[in-house]
Amino acid sequence: MVHPYRPSGSAADLAATAATIARDIALPHAAEVDAQARYPIETLKALADGGFHGLCLQKDLGGRGEGMRAFASVVEELAGGCASSAMIYVMHVSAAQAIVSSKTFAARGAVLKEIAAGRHLTTLAFSESGSRSQFWAPVSRMEENDGRFVTSATKSWVTSANHADSYVSSAQKPGAAAPTESTVYFLPARTPGVRVTSSFNGLGLRGNDSAPVAIEKTAIPRGDLMTAHGEGLAMMLNVVLPWFVVGTSAMSNGLCRAAVARTAEHLKGTGFEHTGTPLRDLPGLRARLAEMSVRTEAARALLGHTLDHLEQPGEATPLFVLQSRLAALQAADTVTDLAMKACGGAAFSRQLGVERIFRDARAGWVMAPTVDHLHEFIGRALTGLPLL
Repeated sequence: MVHPYRPSGSAADLAATAATIARDIALPHAAEVDAQARYPIETLKALADGGFHGLCLQKDLGGRGEGMRAFASVVEELAGGCASSAMIYVMHVSAAQAIVSSKTFAARGAVLKEIAAGRHLTTLAFSESGSRSQFWAPVSRMEENDGRFVTSATKSWVTSANHADSYVSSAQKPGAAAPTESTVYFLPARTPGVRVTSSFNGLGLRGNDSAPVAIEKTAIPRGDLMTAHGEGLAMMLNVVLPWFVVGTSAMSNGLCRAAVARTAEHLKGTGFEHTGTPLRDLPGLRARLAEMSVRTEAARALLGHTLDHLEQPGEATPLFVLQSRLAALQAADTVTDLAMKACGGAAFSRQLGVERIFRDARAGWVMAPTVDHLHEFIGRALTGLPLL
């Protein structure tokens, strides 16, 4: 069967390895990770040891030299085992790609080599409590002071907040006239003035350690600026957003695949003792499973088509990027809802793990860019209006 993302031979091999990690390491710990809201250290260690931290980094830095097709294929497999692990990985790769694209970050090569070696985990710290899910509009500001820059911020929903070695963060440039006049900077997690302010107790993705981070009068050396002043928005929209969208879309698709597989297994393996018939003999349940499968494969196909556009960009590429995320989020919402209904009491009582997938799938709905944002952006693009 042709994979909808059409990964290369080496990418397909890496996806197969990721599937093994998902099955043998992530999945056995997933229920505990969810119940205790604990970080999936076993899975992250396996990914680091397997060279996945540098999956999309160039080979001369020690990376695997793969692209978005490999990334999507790997994330989809991870999500089927533990969505929290997949979310952590998506944020790491998206932040790493921001570092890759930087022309101003002095320690770029050294940090990327540490990432490729599996010794450095990074993440994004864009969203702020003041601008909420509008991650592209930080309210925090930078002020110049003796050749350094000082900033204070309240960053919200920072994945891997307590476990990341660094944050890729943003603030308004000195003297900015608008929040979109921003600068992206590299922030080591143990920098004085940087602290995690609370723990995470979410409905879904409970193991991704997504917590608020306070940055208090923190000095940012000039060499840690990842963009020129005022060019942060371009990095967010042209680099980080496409990688984040591909990753989170693949994650939603992986959740859909897991829901379809568990529902099919339940319908085949469970039945009525007094009649000797399995649940799969009920037409209504089969119809729900069919709908789940169609929704899943449609979202996967659209992401595959979007990957084509990203490899050969054109005017329609941003539109397909946004549409692929919306389609994947909508599919995950519908598919996991149908899984809960098809599996009935067995799902509701948490016997099948379907209820965890159902909750994990809903996190993407409110994750920037939210579904409401996506509808607005797509509508604006289709009518010739600027996105912002």
